[in-house]
Amino acid sequence: MELSLFLEYGWVLLVLIALEGLLAADNALVLAIMVKHLPEEERRRALFYGLAGAFVFRFGSLFAISFLVDVWQVQAIGAIYLLFIALNHIYRKLVVKKAEASGEERPKKKSGFWMTVFKVELADIAFAVDSILAAVALAVALPDSGLPNIGGLDGGKFLVIFAGGLIGLVIMRFAANFFVVLLERRPGLEIAAFMIVGWVGVKLLVYTMSHPALAFLPEAFAKSTEWKSIFYIVLILIAAGGWFLSKEKVVASGEVKH
Repeated sequence: MELSLFLEYGWVLLVLIALEGLLAADNALVLAIMVKHLPEEERRRALFYGLAGAFVFRFGSLFAISFLVDVWQVQAIGAIYLLFIALNHIYRKLVVKKAEASGEERPKKKSGFWMTVFKVELADIAFAVDSILAAVALAVALPDSGLPNIGGLDGGKFLVIFAGGLIGLVIMRFAANFFVVLLERRPGLEIAAFMIVGWVGVKLLVYTMSHPALAFLPEAFAKSTEWKSIFYIVLILIAAGGWFLSKEKVVASGEVKH
């Protein structure tokens, strides 16, 4: 593999690790909230089932999409889905939660153990789809590595997506607490992470519109240096804005202020 190609693959992998870290933290936080009403022993079991489900669904979706990645309809659905979850999450974070905070919180009926596990597994499916689609959208426009295809996907691209997904699971298991604290200290990072997901959706949409079957854009545009430069400059600006424009929430004792 040429040095320039190696560096481009390495850069995409680094971006994936950062994005997977933030998404895994958000996912871990959601799962923790879903099981917190259970007794400690059942909570641990539910989280174990959740982690196992995350592993199965994430790699299941990876192998499934590797056979469908060149189908423009799948690309279009993926792009629309990424844009939807990004806009939906940002809307819920900025509008719905503020409206809920200003009103009275109604007591909710708590689910039993197996219903909680069922809800956790449904959440795992959604998280797996989010993660793999974001990874595919980042990797699909990379130059071919020359490695043998896996499914319908170039071997090098598949390995980058596989590594990103595996690292996301490791982060969810071992480093999620750090990212959860980071997201709580700098809540703007969570919004920035989903803005990045939406921007990745735009990238996949551009790739779809460059598909030969549609040809709304020139086929070479999605892989051009100009578009890649625009994409990564905007991505870095979103990440930097999320960091520098997010006020750190810390009380005097050093505890995170919720």
